[in-house]
Amino acid sequence: MSRASSPPLPRRQSLNGRQREALWGYLFIAPWLIGFLCFVLGPMLFSLYASFTNYDITSRFDWVGVRNYVQLLTQDSRFWKALSNTAYYAVFAVPLGIATGLLIALLLNQEVRGQRLFRTIFFLPKVLTGVAVLLLWLWVFNPQVGLINTALYRLGVNENNLPLWFSDPAWSKPALIIMSMWAAAGGFMFYLAALKGVPRDLYESAQIDGASPWRQFWAVTVPLISPVIFFKLITGISGAMQFWSESLILTKGGPSDSTLFYGLYIWQTAFTDLRMGYASAMAWILLLITLAITGLQLWFSRRWVHYEGEVR
Repeated sequence: MSRASSPPLPRRQSLNGRQREALWGYLFIAPWLIGFLCFVLGPMLFSLYASFTNYDITSRFDWVGVRNYVQLLTQDSRFWKALSNTAYYAVFAVPLGIATGLLIALLLNQEVRGQRLFRTIFFLPKVLTGVAVLLLWLWVFNPQVGLINTALYRLGVNENNLPLWFSDPAWSKPALIIMSMWAAAGGFMFYLAALKGVPRDLYESAQIDGASPWRQFWAVTVPLISPVIFFKLITGISGAMQFWSESLILTKGGPSDSTLFYGLYIWQTAFTDLRMGYASAMAWILLLITLAITGLQLWFSRRWVHYEGEVR
């Protein structure tokens, strides 16, 4: 009597080339993906939930609904003060930073001797960072022995009319804006790379048509490097909206809250007052403001940003 034959085992399917490639790709990005989920997306979702609570890090974590947002928008005068200080800084620091970087790039784009040395010198602000540099700026803006006031005094400015910089609410933000221009000088590399990509024959054609150097700059240079200018504008606004560490070290928000920037107010609320839920609401409002400004910039960019093949 013959034994009944058992059904054949299913053959194990092997991965094809595309599937193996995708698997290896996911394995390679797994460290970044895990880090993104644990240290970026996870905290963001937690802060979104915490913004609707009275979370204080230690004991309380009760749901309060939109009370934090209502209090921010209707009852917190320091919120509007911090927002106005940040807007003031962004309005002046971002355009001046772009102009400074572009001007340095135009100078370094000339065929002169010692060009590598000059590029190294102007790149130093990107290397020299940290508290030590901020303390150096604190000396530069010292009302009595600072470098700037000493130069102004020798130029004929009356001693009683010299600005007090970080000690005067009227001059504290301009001092920080001047500091930002020094740091923005290190960003000339983006503009210099864009300038190197502008075809020389366009300048030659403009010269044949009788265009002056100023006209060539606005009709040839700016349109062709406008994508880089737009990139620096977007990143500059985003950075300006998050500006705060310098004011923490130099002024701690003073005098009279004149340098109380939005990020500094979030930090004080979260880690000094331990009102983490309230600070989370502030952070999400900042995100919405930044997204709105970026969206407007993207919409307006269609009028002045020209990509390759679009310049007429």
